[in-house]
Amino acid sequence: MRNLIEQSQLIYFIAASAALTILPGPDILFVLTQSISHGKTAGIATASGLCTGVLVHTTAAALGISALVYKSALAFEIVKYAGAAYLLYLAWQALKESEELISSAPARETNAFALYKRGIFMNVLNPKVALFFLAFLPQFANIGSGNVPMQIIFLGTIFMAQAWLIFSAISVFAGTIGNKITQKPGIGKYINWGKAGIFTIIGFKLAQSHK
Repeated sequence: MRNLIEQSQLIYFIAASAALTILPGPDILFVLTQSISHGKTAGIATASGLCTGVLVHTTAAALGISALVYKSALAFEIVKYAGAAYLLYLAWQALKESEELISSAPARETNAFALYKRGIFMNVLNPKVALFFLAFLPQFANIGSGNVPMQIIFLGTIFMAQAWLIFSAISVFAGTIGNKITQKPGIGKYINWGKAGIFTIIGFKLAQSHK
């Protein structure tokens, strides 16, 4: 793979990927809310789920599946509304969470696997992410070297790795802040309301998105 993609091109790709990962967006907001409300381990679990979703989109882009979704208005709409419905479900779940403060670290960091699955579903059910990788990854592939699908998968793996590192660092930082915030009496319900509000906004934005 080293012979297919030049080193300077790979460095530029990593720099561009890191910049895009840090920019405010649904994924980073999702990681922040889970880290603050459930702790750093939950944030890292969520980040791991989101990054697993990156592999799904990368493979889809390499195999041309994302292009088919883009060309099919019905497929795009189905995935889009499924993702929006899932986010609204998460908003409802956030409102259902106990209003009592969860202050102990072991209790806050349970359900990591459930949060991991949430991250996967949120990422996979966003057709905008699929189209992003379909447009972004091929720009850094060396067409003349051949084996473009393998190059795209390789680039997607690099993107996933740097995103996981950045999201994990954010999870540790946000989890530390969350530990301090959740010590304040009565703050638990406001955190849940905030999570519900963020999920609702992201869900409606996704539902209103276009190709």
